[in-house]
Amino acid sequence: MLFRRIVFRLRGGLPFRHEAGHCAAYPAVVGRWHDFACRYRAAEGGQYMSQTVSFPGLGLEFHFSSVAFTIGSKPIYWYGIVITLGILLAIAYASKRSQQFGVKSDDLLDMMLFVLPIAIICARLYYVAFEWEKYKDNPAEIFAVWHGGLAIYGGLIGGLITAIVFCRVRKIDCMDMLDLVAGAVPIGQVLGRWGNFFNCEAFGSETSLPWRMVIGKGLDEAGQFGNHPTFFYESAWNAIGFVLLYFYSKKRKYRGEVLLLYFGWYGLGRFFIEGLRTDSLYLWGTGIRVSQVVALISVIIGFGGFLLNRVMPFLRETAAEVNDNDTNTEETT
Repeated sequence: MLFRRIVFRLRGGLPFRHEAGHCAAYPAVVGRWHDFACRYRAAEGGQYMSQTVSFPGLGLEFHFSSVAFTIGSKPIYWYGIVITLGILLAIAYASKRSQQFGVKSDDLLDMMLFVLPIAIICARLYYVAFEWEKYKDNPAEIFAVWHGGLAIYGGLIGGLITAIVFCRVRKIDCMDMLDLVAGAVPIGQVLGRWGNFFNCEAFGSETSLPWRMVIGKGLDEAGQFGNHPTFFYESAWNAIGFVLLYFYSKKRKYRGEVLLLYFGWYGLGRFFIEGLRTDSLYLWGTGIRVSQVVALISVIIGFGGFLLNRVMPFLRETAAEVNDNDTNTEETT
């Protein structure tokens, strides 16, 4: 083993309600794997089970419950805590850099009051729309976002539209605001993907790579095969993207470039990572992954728009020089 065995225990005797549709929030684990997410300690009369996730090749083993604590009888999930922390850090970062983009911090915070709730609603609706079979017979489960099921692209689309409308109404420079926010979004994504870890979801297909993750088994039980930790792949990809956008934003040449680069970068990584996942959303009645389609569109618009912004001024200057040369030639003759 590459590292000393480390065991994290985040246990607690927490009330468990085995509601209809609860298990649907978790991806199915095929083959010899257990449906770990919906098992609980029968001996303790219905309490949350301490889930086990191990990384045999790294000598890491984690034991935890998806619930961090309770307030009264209401469970507070790690999923929500991690996502909320990511959002708050992203807003704090954007607020700190707002002056560099010519944006007032108060305008940013006011906009977030509208963008965040609408983005969360759109992220949920996007997910439900492509998983309607899960929810049509149990519509109350649509509101159970703590069970997972927030599609990032739905949130990005809803948030983008809301931000544009807000800027138009408040007569704020839209592109500067979007550049500022685009550079901060990866912070939320880096942390937010770890919410998937605590929910034991958004993992990939089977692999024997050293960093494979095994769900429902400890180091002593884990075999040769595990799953791609795609949540970690995306978290790492967004971390790299954040660093790149941070340094590029300091020398951006055109307004809107950071936004375009974000869409291009995130779309590029998501396209390939999505191909590894076992819980993808599919276009109705097809085997086409929705996120790969949207990711491809993001890459084309993002990198295409960025290159167009860079190339068009050069083409205009070249055309102007050619016209000047032609004019001088005609005058000479």
